[in-house]
Amino acid sequence: MNLYQMLQDRAAAGRPVRVGLVGAGKFGSMFLSQVPTTPGLEVAVIADLDPERARAACRGVGWSEDRLAGTVFTESGAEACAHPEVEVVVEATGAPAAGIAHARAAIAAGKHVVMVNVEADVLAGALLAEEARTHGVVYSMAYGDQPALTAELVDWARACGFQVVAAGKGTKYLPAYHAVTPDDVWSHYGLTAEEARQGGMNPQMFNSFLDGTKSALEMAAIANACDLAVPEDGLLFPPCGVDDLPHVLRPRDAGGVLEAEGMVEVVSSLERDGRPVHRDLRWGVYVVLKAPNDYARACFRQYGLKTDASGWYAAMYKPYHLIGLELGISVLSAALRGEPTGQTRAFRGDVAAVAKRALRAGETLDGEGGYTVWGKLIPAERSLREEALPIGLAHRVTLLRDVPAGAIVRWTDVETGDGEAFRIRREMERRRRG
Repeated sequence: MNLYQMLQDRAAAGRPVRVGLVGAGKFGSMFLSQVPTTPGLEVAVIADLDPERARAACRGVGWSEDRLAGTVFTESGAEACAHPEVEVVVEATGAPAAGIAHARAAIAAGKHVVMVNVEADVLAGALLAEEARTHGVVYSMAYGDQPALTAELVDWARACGFQVVAAGKGTKYLPAYHAVTPDDVWSHYGLTAEEARQGGMNPQMFNSFLDGTKSALEMAAIANACDLAVPEDGLLFPPCGVDDLPHVLRPRDAGGVLEAEGMVEVVSSLERDGRPVHRDLRWGVYVVLKAPNDYARACFRQYGLKTDASGWYAAMYKPYHLIGLELGISVLSAALRGEPTGQTRAFRGDVAAVAKRALRAGETLDGEGGYTVWGKLIPAERSLREEALPIGLAHRVTLLRDVPAGAIVRWTDVETGDGEAFRIRREMERRRRG
């Protein structure tokens, strides 16, 4: 509860917290918009493939010309990671291979890392966090994004002595969305292609939100950070409003939908026939908890907490998340407290590439949100057993054989590369197998 005061003390001592931002897209721009109103927080370097676009983004969020003049703009993420004034590197590119490279460069240079790039975190977060600990720096999830906010709720529940039954987020989901491509994505958002283009919206990125891939990645990140299990055959996306969380998200033997207690899951804001769910959680996060004893169960009732019919299961939730507008919490927690706002601890969940349609040998996969594959959450044990190709590496790789629609793409189905991302992922798999 004292991050702001700690920051003011640093500023008064002439030691503001200085950030290197890699990737000035939507998330990065939202963070940049808060910097002028957070005294003691400065951005020393912004790296983007198009530095002029990054400058325009800064102007668009209200930066003064003086602030722009005091910031280094570069195409090189490596330069931002190595810059001597930078204390915390924010990796916000969304590209898995780039995210891994930037995180490792920052860690090697003794910088804290805030990993907005959940794609990279799910691909190799366990090893990146280990490297950070070895170098005495923080590797952290990004506050404002749903994984970190969910991890915070899980930590709160456990620190209060509750058992965590389920944790996750809400989203807009129908089963048909798994097959949506960038060509027809905008109709599901109520936009025309021209309206989306004028708004600078990337169809493949927004399609990854819709086709289930982003949800799978975020739930894998939560499972890996919070020691929670993942469904054996993918997320269920049950329609559920906030009042029904403790009723729906309890184990099957207690009348709910979960395989067991202690799992991640995403709830849909749409009924299966397309009707809106009452009091949906589309923009928020939740944790379902269980009373540890009869006394706590009675307290749930006495203080008006909504529970299931038994009174044992209850839920807490946050109805909204503000993305990059909240990112400063992670930056300051790393720099001032030496603590992450959520961090990968183990390799428990993985996101496998699944064919959106019948794929043919010789085709090139185009990664999350594209035309060829979507990401399905499965346990790490199953992923390793079936040699599933992670969605984070299913980009610009060529198929060696046909893959039926709905089938998991396997390592042996593609011609893989030998870059850093492939190597570190294979090393993480080797360690998981023991």
